[in-house]
Amino acid sequence: MQGKALWYVAPGRAELREETVDAPKAGEVQVRSLFGAISRGTERLVLAGRVPASEHERMRAPLMAGTFPFPVKYGYATVGQIEAGSAEPRIVFSLHPHQSLFTVLADAVIPVPERVPARRAVLAANMETALNALWDGAPGPADRIAVVGGGLVGLLIAYLCARLPGAGVTVVDIASTRAEVAHRIGADFADPNAAPTDCDLVFHASGTAAGLATALRLAGDETAVVELSWYGTGEVAAPLGEAFHSRRLRLVSSQVGSVAPSHRPRWTRRRRLMAALALLEEPVLDILVGSSIAFDDLPAKLPSILDYEPEGMCPLIRYPAADESS
Repeated sequence: MQGKALWYVAPGRAELREETVDAPKAGEVQVRSLFGAISRGTERLVLAGRVPASEHERMRAPLMAGTFPFPVKYGYATVGQIEAGSAEPRIVFSLHPHQSLFTVLADAVIPVPERVPARRAVLAANMETALNALWDGAPGPADRIAVVGGGLVGLLIAYLCARLPGAGVTVVDIASTRAEVAHRIGADFADPNAAPTDCDLVFHASGTAAGLATALRLAGDETAVVELSWYGTGEVAAPLGEAFHSRRLRLVSSQVGSVAPSHRPRWTRRRRLMAALALLEEPVLDILVGSSIAFDDLPAKLPSILDYEPEGMCPLIRYPAADESS
């Protein structure tokens, strides 16, 4: 059978390519895609060819094809319907690149819980990142928590932290348009100049040097700043002078490629992803899913899609099968 896949082929350029999709063998399933999500931060770097050579292997998505910098078939958030193979027909999530039809091992897909609509399920990879960040930061009840950067990952972190008993959570961002979304998910919102200081824990997810400086400034004495931003080949200046040492601040890297050390002895990546899907049951999270883009329009629209999104919403890919089933 034939499918189509998005390939990043040169700096600033992507294209759809025909793909021959094999019939599933024993232990495999064939999935027809319904919806997908674009990881704005990571895929912006991939499109620009800014994945550092030192990270070419570590940054490979689980099911990507090609090699960095180009050409690569990249992506890791697809929701589709099992059509054939070694599993019953149902809606599943897969860490698969952007492709209309694909065949993978049955354990490369995870059933989407019945209470999670297919459109919302595309948030699973980002929720997994947020969950891992909470394990790295270990927030507690009644903590004062700041999340610097109100993009999708930052908002999901704020959503999870806001459910801790008595916790005070503030999303900090220069874009006031994100205030309403922050309030809807249970968090406060503040401009960097008005954000609460002396925080018990700070997450940084803005992807900017200015945001990192803000995160360090908001941290209370002996507090951890959990850094989720990935800067690719860019160099970032961090203000580690002045009171950084005397206040004994800690800068902690959090990356979803590995399960956080606190949970690694007991948790597999699959168990973590299943937990992330289960955490998507609340309808309020629909506010984080943006308007849809037709899959066939992706190559032309991708540069603008990867630009700054004022509300921090997830760019949603709509495949032809979603139109046919609606």
